[in-house]
Amino acid sequence: MASSVLTVRKVLAIAIVAVLTAGGSQANPTGIGGDANNEGDVALAGCTCHAEEPDNSVTLILTDVPHRYQPGDSYEMSIQIIGGPPADTTSHTGGFSMRTSGGSLSASAGFESLMYNWEDDPTTLTHSNSGSKTSDRTWHITWTAPAEGTGVVTIWLAGNSVNGDGIPSQLDRWNRLSASIDEGDFGGTRTVFVGNGDIEPPAPVEEGVDLHHMGAGMRAHWLGLLGFAAVVIVIIFCGLMLRYGFSRHYEGRSNLLRLRIKHQRRGDQ
Repeated sequence: MASSVLTVRKVLAIAIVAVLTAGGSQANPTGIGGDANNEGDVALAGCTCHAEEPDNSVTLILTDVPHRYQPGDSYEMSIQIIGGPPADTTSHTGGFSMRTSGGSLSASAGFESLMYNWEDDPTTLTHSNSGSKTSDRTWHITWTAPAEGTGVVTIWLAGNSVNGDGIPSQLDRWNRLSASIDEGDFGGTRTVFVGNGDIEPPAPVEEGVDLHHMGAGMRAHWLGLLGFAAVVIVIIFCGLMLRYGFSRHYEGRSNLLRLRIKHQRRGDQ
């Protein structure tokens, strides 16, 4: 009886440990921030819940980062992740965690449903449930600069590209970057990225439309060609008239002028 009780206790203990272990490495499709895995802030440490190390096959891009900021001004930037498993709008296949050392972060106008401030902290930003289902793994954010005298501000960003099965594995990829912005007169923007740069451009989209689908039938084609040909013929005809027709008249006038000069000379004699 005692041995069976001990066996039950062992099974329960193993089950509890397994649940805690699984919970510690569980994916977070509704966003993530703070010290999620006892390794420091996610934006700095990275998405270690998916894989232990960053992967440069994933290119993480932060565009329109100002070289310098004016205190209190707002700057719109874009986050994009390229590489890793294919994006899937029916599953959670992309996300990010962002933190700034100064100022505040928010979603750009029209993109509020795709991200939110983690635990209502304005210095952090992460993807929402719908934000993890974007078709292009792109998010538009706004950074509002801090008060005057703050000095250099650092922005940290971690982004992941995963297969959407909800199970952390080696199939998931992530990367991280940081950018520093000094205080001063605005000096334009730049793009900050990390990765091996092996980016496959998207396939070209054919945007041509058949003329028949635009309501122009074969008769209209021929009428258009005939009209164009008529214009060309008129231009050629006018050119020939200018070249040869006026030249003859000019030659006749020249002969008449010679005769007048000849008669005048005879009169002088």
